[in-house]
Amino acid sequence: MTQSESLGAESSRPEVALAAQAMLGEGPRWHATEKRLYWVDIARNALHRFDPASGDNETRLFDAPVGCFAFRAGGGLLLAMKDGFATLDQWDGTPVPFGAQIFTDRPDLRFNDGRTDPVGRFWAGSVNMTKSASDAALYRLEGDGGITQIEGGMLTCNGAAFDAAGARFFHADTPSHAIRIYDCDTANGTLHGRALFHQFPMGEGRPDGGSVDADGCYWTALFDGGRVVRLSPEGAIIAEVPLPVTRPTMIAFGGDDLRTAYVTTARTGLSEAQLAAQPLAGALFAFRVDVPGLPEPPFVQA
Repeated sequence: MTQSESLGAESSRPEVALAAQAMLGEGPRWHATEKRLYWVDIARNALHRFDPASGDNETRLFDAPVGCFAFRAGGGLLLAMKDGFATLDQWDGTPVPFGAQIFTDRPDLRFNDGRTDPVGRFWAGSVNMTKSASDAALYRLEGDGGITQIEGGMLTCNGAAFDAAGARFFHADTPSHAIRIYDCDTANGTLHGRALFHQFPMGEGRPDGGSVDADGCYWTALFDGGRVVRLSPEGAIIAEVPLPVTRPTMIAFGGDDLRTAYVTTARTGLSEAQLAAQPLAGALFAFRVDVPGLPEPPFVQA
């Protein structure tokens, strides 16, 4: 299966949207009103917003890592940081802690990847940065700041994404090479019916960040796999898009028609020889797809 056969005649090969040289680029999210792509460099405690029309990329630095974020319904951002959540009323504002700072006394843990569901709750996974214990977990954040642990026993909770109705939820424990799928009760925010969605073979890349498109297909970036793949609603690989770097981290969709796929990548952990062989490591890539992605629901703060 060739890329053009998998993705359609209008699709294009990945191009460099921004030569960012990010250490750990992650979490791209398209802001439809601003027409800008927000993303983070976790290793540099940085939040970025990129204007594809002008090529400008603004950067905010914080005192702690930002693992992921959400746009708020009332404006500003919700940040998932090292120890807990914080709100940011405006781009140059000061983060204000929101809810319990649950990792303050747990130096090995930080928030890592997350997604807002269609009714405005934020679901965020954590990571054990030292891989010393399987104590990472998936959490649900309510609009009033209440935090509930949904599932534990992981090393790196990643790839959170909902389908358009919020009826199916996907995520991965990245070191297991497995993507999980659940039925989601949107009314009360509970998951059930956990099943294996797709198991990637060892040595072919680990599923990192993911997004669902309008056809209900799940896209995932394969860290150390050098590509992003599109999985059918049944979990079969139906498209693969190779990249000129080995460590893609997250795929999300933007542009006015949500048909531009943006892929963040990483330089972290690569040797000097590997970096010399892939000088675009850490860049932000973009390519066109035929099936649009889904708009990002905002976090609804009480």
